[in-house]
Amino acid sequence: MIQDISPFIYNNAYQNKLPSEDSYIMYFEEQSALIAESDGEIRFPKFSEWTDTNTEFIYLFSINDMDYFLANKVSGVSLSGFHTEGIRIFRNALPRHTSFAGITAFQLNNWYKNHLYCGKCGCKMTHDTKERMMYCSECRNMEYPKISPAVIVAVTDGDKLLLSKYARGTHNNYALIAGFTEIGETIEETVAREVMEEVGLHVKNIHYYKSQPWSFSDTLLLGFYAELDGEPTITLDKDELSEAVWISRKDISVEFDNVSLTNEMIIKFKNN
Repeated sequence: MIQDISPFIYNNAYQNKLPSEDSYIMYFEEQSALIAESDGEIRFPKFSEWTDTNTEFIYLFSINDMDYFLANKVSGVSLSGFHTEGIRIFRNALPRHTSFAGITAFQLNNWYKNHLYCGKCGCKMTHDTKERMMYCSECRNMEYPKISPAVIVAVTDGDKLLLSKYARGTHNNYALIAGFTEIGETIEETVAREVMEEVGLHVKNIHYYKSQPWSFSDTLLLGFYAELDGEPTITLDKDELSEAVWISRKDISVEFDNVSLTNEMIIKFKNN
């Protein structure tokens, strides 16, 4: 999956430091990132290539001995050899650890931009120097990055798997039932509720498979397999889904992409 970057090691511990000449600089404009492409691989500019002297740099994380910084309080960057590209490129671009760095930095970029001002009193927030936290000196409010838990559910009925397509968005491939956990709800309750809401089915024998950080939507995905409990007749929530069908294991045509938890779970069922 996208976070599987071994033998590279991701370290997200915050450090109050400035970039060195070889540090990578991450710059985003809305849903696009500044990258260069060469020989089928992408890269980010290094600090030695950065030309704007008024940029504020925020330390993000390291991968092995490579430090990554966010270019903050700057707009309209133009660097020779670099261009902005939509963040969906990080789903498949190589090298894998660079794509993972890109989408993870994008998630942190959004968090910083959404916490310029205090949500409690409206005053300007400041960066803490000891941890990744935004602090309001007026009301002492502290904000840390928030992660939204969501479930991915592979509903099975013997040799069949329930596959669906979203009603909105650009993704038109078959997927699994998915949804965010609500306040006061366990993850297992989320599984049962989402399946019932989206396709009108009951499930049993819910068991956990694997998790995945999914920075495209600020989400921590938790994958589950669950068995159909009762009749297989689908009642489709057309606001959420355009299609939901039972497909036999032998007829599943999805190919392994080594990117998403959804894809891995479908392939695992197909090959069992």
